[in-house]
Amino acid sequence: MNDDTADGPNPFHTNRLADETSPYLLQHAHNPVDWYPWGPEALERARAEDRPILLSVGYAACHWCHVMEHESFEDAAIAGLMNQSFVCIKVDREERPDVDDVYMRAVQMMTGHGGWPMTVFLTPELEPFFGGTYFPPEPRQGMPGFTQVLSGVAGAYAERRDEVSATAAQLREHLQSHSLAATDGEAPSAKLIYKAVMAQHDTFDPNYGGFGNAPKFPHTTGLQLHLRYAVSQDDPELLGEVLFSLRQMAGGGIRDHVGGGFHRYATDAQWLIPHFEKMLYDNALLATTYLEAFQHDGGKDLAHAATTTLDWVCREMQDPEGGYYATLDADTEGVEGKYYVWNLSEIESLLGDDAELFASAHDASPEGNWEGNTILNTPRALAEIAAATGDSEAELRQRFDAHLETLRVAREARVRPGLDDKILSDWNGLMIAAMAQGYRVLDRPDYLDSAIRAADFVLEKMMRDGRLMHSCRDSATGQPAYLDGYANMIWACVELFESTFDLRWLHAARGLADGMIELFWDTDDGGFHFTGHDHEELIARPRSGHDGATPSGNAIAATWLGRLARWTAEEDYARAARETINAFAGGMRRAPTGFAQMLLALEADLRDDSEIVVLGDPSDATTQQGLSTLWQRHSPNTLIALLDPQRGDLAELVAHVPLLSGKADVGEAARPLFFACQGYTCSAPTSELDDVLAAR
Repeated sequence: MNDDTADGPNPFHTNRLADETSPYLLQHAHNPVDWYPWGPEALERARAEDRPILLSVGYAACHWCHVMEHESFEDAAIAGLMNQSFVCIKVDREERPDVDDVYMRAVQMMTGHGGWPMTVFLTPELEPFFGGTYFPPEPRQGMPGFTQVLSGVAGAYAERRDEVSATAAQLREHLQSHSLAATDGEAPSAKLIYKAVMAQHDTFDPNYGGFGNAPKFPHTTGLQLHLRYAVSQDDPELLGEVLFSLRQMAGGGIRDHVGGGFHRYATDAQWLIPHFEKMLYDNALLATTYLEAFQHDGGKDLAHAATTTLDWVCREMQDPEGGYYATLDADTEGVEGKYYVWNLSEIESLLGDDAELFASAHDASPEGNWEGNTILNTPRALAEIAAATGDSEAELRQRFDAHLETLRVAREARVRPGLDDKILSDWNGLMIAAMAQGYRVLDRPDYLDSAIRAADFVLEKMMRDGRLMHSCRDSATGQPAYLDGYANMIWACVELFESTFDLRWLHAARGLADGMIELFWDTDDGGFHFTGHDHEELIARPRSGHDGATPSGNAIAATWLGRLARWTAEEDYARAARETINAFAGGMRRAPTGFAQMLLALEADLRDDSEIVVLGDPSDATTQQGLSTLWQRHSPNTLIALLDPQRGDLAELVAHVPLLSGKADVGEAARPLFFACQGYTCSAPTSELDDVLAAR
């Protein structure tokens, strides 16, 4: 199919990936490699010709994926070796997270680490027997060259088949056992939350924030667990660790100070030098974390980090039809970070007399702070700069925001990073939830509008015969959604109900919850499988409560089934939530910091239920002020409901939300009224919100 004698990428080389919709697969459509997408054609050829499979997994925004493509997959000689001995399959991990999950576990078992690009060699029966991540074309820094790997694996498969088969069988057994239940029969307790927080505390970096050493990832679920525990225990040291970490990240180069949003992670301890890809899910999870921290702390800098992140998503990452795009690339014109870095002369030409102050505040210098360029960051607090200049913090913030907007407009003229514009239901669920929270906490109706448009897209354009789909691009949908798609969209719909009190969102959440339980529930051990019973059967069926780059689907399911049960009084949801938590108790005991979201679900389950009902006309300014006051407080486990006694569907609302029963019939008392409740048992209504808050 390919001309393997050509040198380098050639538009006349066209392989089977040219017919795909994934931007990542399309990036490889003109490699001289005879790539197949994952599917029957490739798998049948491997079996028919008894060829090993070379499985290469990555994603569109992955810098090292681009490096390996340029070094190896565009090289005619290396492509010839690949085509000669293997059936070569390219997979977008974001489109097929099930395939990625199974074989990433295999690579981690073989090598002790994982990452992308992932390179795995399989038997025709799809059993892995050798693998790794990035391989350079020739030996480098202790890594074998890809040409050596290809020759060695091909030789082993041809000449030492018994060894290959034994290794493959052993890995398959390990993968299948890894997918079994992690419960040890003992229900988890609050001690596990303490153990996880103390483990994080022991690795806290007092100089730069975060937990552990470089490279540093935000670990948002761990930060949220730390925050909630610190608040519940009134522990200023633990609270300070969370707030310091968030402020260090917000001030570092990991944040795009010009355009908003955060890069994937920092390669250094100071949060200065990022890997420059920008992922939708990272920004959703960071926005929710900053919003929750702002609710407790009230710091405008925390609100600013959340606001600029959500503004960037609305401006650059939302499709005209409503869905949110997946990622922005790390590279521009083959250079990592080129779009995002600056030199001092550019800043001076754009800002004129203001350049000196801006440069001082944002660490811009003639020599730069990274490879001769400057990654903008704010090493000094705004208060310190204000004290030196005599300006107020508010004046400086306004001034710097105007400077950053000038730089943003100028940056728009640069060649932009590649956009992966596919729409994923699981990542959209995370961002819809973040936008809904942003509406409530920051009083930004445009965020609610954005969230509703995205939710409408997912629930209308990504449903097929009542089945949620995983991805959509150019009106084409891919695989049925996985557990994370259902769980995250339940979260999104509950957040939208709590923001609008529109029953359609509660109905949508219940429909998704019922579908999730039907499709994914593990009837033997409790909890949920990652794949539904209608998915392609792989050599192992993933099942995990451990957080990865995103929170575990099981943990989100447990968290939000529990929340949905409180709204609906549906005991089946509460039972499924608790059984899911219990199913992973053993794993939580062995490695609690890896189960932060599951521990958040446990924390919510262990707390006494608390509710506040606001009875009043939503168009009344006093009602709105009361609701806003409640929304801006840090009370993550309190249900806050608005009951308009004049709404047309009042009877239906009360029928579906038992908490509201009887509360519309309180006579002609002044409006609004507030009911403080504990486990659906409510005190007498009062028109004094301060009395309700004082009792919390």
